[in-house]
Amino acid sequence: MKHLLLVAVAALSFNLASAVEVAGVKFEDKSHVGSADLVVNGAGLRKKAVFKVYAMALYLPEKRGDAEAVFAVRGGKRVAITLLRDLSAQQFVEALQEGMANNHSEAEMAGLKDRLKQFSDTMLAAGEPKTGTSVVIDWLPESGTRLTVNGQVKGKDIAGEDFYRALLKIWLGNKPVQEDLKQALLGKAS
Repeated sequence: MKHLLLVAVAALSFNLASAVEVAGVKFEDKSHVGSADLVVNGAGLRKKAVFKVYAMALYLPEKRGDAEAVFAVRGGKRVAITLLRDLSAQQFVEALQEGMANNHSEAEMAGLKDRLKQFSDTMLAAGEPKTGTSVVIDWLPESGTRLTVNGQVKGKDIAGEDFYRALLKIWLGNKPVQEDLKQALLGKAS
């Protein structure tokens, strides 16, 4: 009986170690992007007023504790988002655009404009993101930023690591969309 209890506790510990949970959403502790094996750097909850908007996780080749180190890390990266409430595609796109604009100068935004339009158009074409929708934004060094919604690749990959870094700044920039979410993604959740 004691042996059975030890096995059960060990199995439970293994399951707890293999996933990160945020607001009922489980994110695996490892992921694979292109040819890269990634680990979850951190995960957190996006809130707006009293509403839970989405849970998200950041995956990197190795853990990094500050934003500049995240931006500098080489290799594949992943942002995984699961919506916790229905949004219109327009609301989702406008929030991303606003987050990007808050963390870049007008000149930087001008350099990102065409790619941001391509990304926004792809998001709009993907349809209305409902509760439970999975949005994955990958950086694949060989091809660019790839958008996947509910397991289906949407649009064409967007060239330039600067564009992926610009997206990351929505959550990790000097004016992040939510400070405690930034800290959670950097692995510093309270």
